[in-house]
Amino acid sequence: MSSPKIRVALFFGGRSSEHGISCATAGGVLGAIDRDRFEVVPIGITRDGILTLQPDDATGLTLAAELPEVRDNGTRVFLPESASTREFRVRDADGTERSLGDVDVAFPILHGPFGEDGTIQGMFELAGLPYVGNGVLASALGMDKHFTKTVLEGAGIEVAPWVTVTRARLTADERLWRRRIEALGLPVFVKPARAGSSVGVTKVKDWAELDTALDIAFLEDHTVLVEQMVSGREVECAVLQGRDGAPPRVSVAGEIVLTTREFYDFDAKYHDAPGVELVCPADLGDGELAEMQRIAARAFEAIGGAGLARVDFFFTGTGFVLNEVNTMPGFTPISMFPACWLASGVSYPELITELIDLGLQTSR
Repeated sequence: MSSPKIRVALFFGGRSSEHGISCATAGGVLGAIDRDRFEVVPIGITRDGILTLQPDDATGLTLAAELPEVRDNGTRVFLPESASTREFRVRDADGTERSLGDVDVAFPILHGPFGEDGTIQGMFELAGLPYVGNGVLASALGMDKHFTKTVLEGAGIEVAPWVTVTRARLTADERLWRRRIEALGLPVFVKPARAGSSVGVTKVKDWAELDTALDIAFLEDHTVLVEQMVSGREVECAVLQGRDGAPPRVSVAGEIVLTTREFYDFDAKYHDAPGVELVCPADLGDGELAEMQRIAARAFEAIGGAGLARVDFFFTGTGFVLNEVNTMPGFTPISMFPACWLASGVSYPELITELIDLGLQTSR
């Protein structure tokens, strides 16, 4: 007699500006998950934050000119009412309420605020529900670029010089903060502190462009980083939590090669805009790769990582400057995180299985 399937609640969509990317990621997972081992309960979160029951079907959840979206179909999903049960319930569009049965593990495929930042992880903790990926603290740290850099710098990891500003700081003493920003030198990148997929990011090559860049970034977050540009190759590697207390596992490196584009922006990542080539594995010497993997594992441990992360670097030719730690990286079949693991011998379906198994075994 075969074992019962593990029931996975797949959360996707959400309130952030990366809603559509999350939906596309969910489509990849639905199309590749091992159906012999897992049963999926797809829970789509609308842009307003409504939890809805969605079809277990990858159709319509693919990257295209129009990014997919969770529509309000009238259903309402309710999480377990206490930590003593794992029963999910749903109210259908006609008002009928019914049980969805017990769920073994939650898999939050959510990017950006209200999903990747520790908020939904806290909800799972309150419900006593095992979940895939990083915990509350690591998720919150990884989502906030200022605090990520602060923690990494404290761990002895080199990061690009930066200045963090808010509207209030600029209003209180604009001359002071502009002096600090201009001391970074040109060019700089202006980024929302808590956003991903290069949303709201601008490369500034002339100080006359700074105000517009700040306005764009402040649309995404009330805290903004102005970061010194690092000249070097853009390389990334993927990290998986070690099993049974073992050290983190780190993939081979991938590289983002800019041909005609200023930087790896949203359109290049998800709309296949020209000017960028993704190379995996990257052309690094054995010693260079080993050093990059060492720093990536150190960064993962420094933030208290669990499950997975993608660690992004600039390779200057003499060393690595860490750019970001992504605690729920792009996870479509063509994204760099699965691509790096594929080049390391782990297929996309195997990667999904490993992440779920890690979620079930992790004590936070």
